[in-house]
Amino acid sequence: MALKTQILPARDTAAFAHAVRLLRAGKVIAFPTDTVYGVGVAGFNARAIEQLFVAKSRPLDKAIPLLLADARDLARVASEISAAARVLAEKFWPGALTLVVPASERVPKILLAGGASVAVRVPNHAIVHTLISSLDAPLAATSANISGARDPQTAPEVFAQLNARIPLILDGGATRGNVPSTVIDVTVDPPRVVRVGAVSVEDVERVLGLKVQTGM
Repeated sequence: MALKTQILPARDTAAFAHAVRLLRAGKVIAFPTDTVYGVGVAGFNARAIEQLFVAKSRPLDKAIPLLLADARDLARVASEISAAARVLAEKFWPGALTLVVPASERVPKILLAGGASVAVRVPNHAIVHTLISSLDAPLAATSANISGARDPQTAPEVFAQLNARIPLILDGGATRGNVPSTVIDVTVDPPRVVRVGAVSVEDVERVLGLKVQTGM
């Protein structure tokens, strides 16, 4: 029997409680974020993360980021927090800046795609924040699309790609835009720009008081 995908209003109390129950059971759900719609699972559940790769048809060599509820949660997923990481988190979180940090032993290896670091962010979105807080664990999450396809900005756009692949889409209306987060690798000194997005490199350098590395 094919999986039935429901679209339920994110601000409905019963629907939200159902979403949290699904996450705790290791299921994959979709939800709005401050950039585009995301799809995710409980971030410390390796079997659930495996299902996230399957739902997106995502290659296992492409790592998946973690979404945190608060900057203080960085200590739960990072084995080391550099001075640069602390400064950038304090300035830009919650917001559209992703930091690449050394992964702690608690982070499932499947999330890291063979590497030793993990990308983390605190999104500026009440629905995601409440999901993470209710779960009491980070969300392993990425854009709610088939790998390589267009990033969705509405629940129907998610449904068009992931129908019968996931059990639930929380509908929070259209997202604010499709500009991705800026990604900064703080495992190196000076930090390195991995992807330019919503936060400018100039703003990052201004906050750090130094020039960052650019290019791969």
